[in-house]
Amino acid sequence: MVKEDLEAVVRFDQTRPDVYGCAHPKNLLRAIIEDGEHLEKLTNKHIFSSDQFDRDTLLQLFRLAAKYEANPDRFSSSLQGKILISAFYEPSTRTRLSFESAWHRLGGDIMSITDRSTTGIAKGESLADVGEMFNNYGDCVVLRDSNEHSVREMMGALRIPIINAGNGTDEHPTQALADLYTILKWRPNLISDDNPDPINICIVGLPSKMRTVRSLIKLFCIFPEMIGRLTIVNDNPDEQMFDEEQREQVEEAGLNVVLRHELDPELPQADVVYINAIAWEGDSFNAYGKVFHLNAASPLKSDAIVLHPLARGEELCTSLDDTSHNWYFAQARGAVFLRQALLTCLVRRAERVLDII
Repeated sequence: MVKEDLEAVVRFDQTRPDVYGCAHPKNLLRAIIEDGEHLEKLTNKHIFSSDQFDRDTLLQLFRLAAKYEANPDRFSSSLQGKILISAFYEPSTRTRLSFESAWHRLGGDIMSITDRSTTGIAKGESLADVGEMFNNYGDCVVLRDSNEHSVREMMGALRIPIINAGNGTDEHPTQALADLYTILKWRPNLISDDNPDPINICIVGLPSKMRTVRSLIKLFCIFPEMIGRLTIVNDNPDEQMFDEEQREQVEEAGLNVVLRHELDPELPQADVVYINAIAWEGDSFNAYGKVFHLNAASPLKSDAIVLHPLARGEELCTSLDDTSHNWYFAQARGAVFLRQALLTCLVRRAERVLDII
C-alpha cells in the first residue's frame, strides 16, 4: 500500500456528520415549560414498564434530557459518589453502553456484569438474594434478562432503584423513552395544546412479541392526540398482532390503529417509519417480517424519518445512512441523554441540574 493510500485509510472524514437528524434539543426545551415537581415522582422508583409514566412526567423528563444534550459539557458531577450496577444477562451493545456512558458522563462509578455464569446465579442463587446483596453494593441497578419475570422478582428485594433494560418479550421502557424523545425533538409542535397536524406512524414489527414495539405503543397511548394514524405492518396474517391487554389499551386511548401485511403501499403516507425485525424469546431470538426492507429507493415521503432500535439486519439498508431519513443514529445517540436524565432523577440528583439553562 502506497503512503497516500495508507493516509486515506487512517484519516478521519471530518466532513461527514457524526449526528444524523437536524433538530436541535433547544427547540424541545422551548416547547416545554419546566416543572421540576413532576420529576420528583421518579425519586427512588423502580422502572419496569412504560405504563408507569404520565404525560407531565414524560415531558419534564424529555426536557431534562434536552438540557443535557444542549449543554453536554456543563454536567459532569451530578452522579459523583454514586455506583451503578450494570447487570446484562442477555447480549447488548447500545443499551448497556449507553447506560454506562450516561452514568460515567455524570461522574459516577460502575460495576458491570455481562455473564450470569460468573455470578452466584450459576450456583442456583435466586435473583431475590442477588438483589439483597445489590442493596449493599450500589445505588442503582440496570438489569437485562431474557426472563420476563426477572425484574419483578428482584424488585421485591431491592431498596435501591432498578431499571428494566429489556426482559424477554415483555418490555424495554427506556428504549421507548428514547424513541419518543427522538420524535419530539423532530417535531416539538406535537406537544403543543393547539397542534393542528398529527402525524402518521408506521411500525414494522409485532407488538405481541417485540418488547421495543410493545413499550413504544404504551407511550403513544399517553399522547394519542399527536397520532393521526398508527399503522402496524407484519407479513404473517396468522400471527396475533396484539395480545388482549394491548388491544384494550390502544382502544381505550382512542388510537386509530390500522393493521396491514404489505409495507410499500403504506410508506407514502407515513411521517415516521419504525422498523424492527428481532424479538427475544427465551434464551435466543426470532426474526419476524423478513420480507420487509427499507432502502434509499423505498417510496418514503421526502420529509419522513426512519427509526430503528438497532442492531439492524437486512431490513434496514445502509443506503439510507447518508440520507435525511436517517434518524436511527440520532435515536441511539439521544438515548444517552435520555438515560442521563432518568438516572439523575432516580438517585435524587435532578435538583443539581434543573437550574442550569
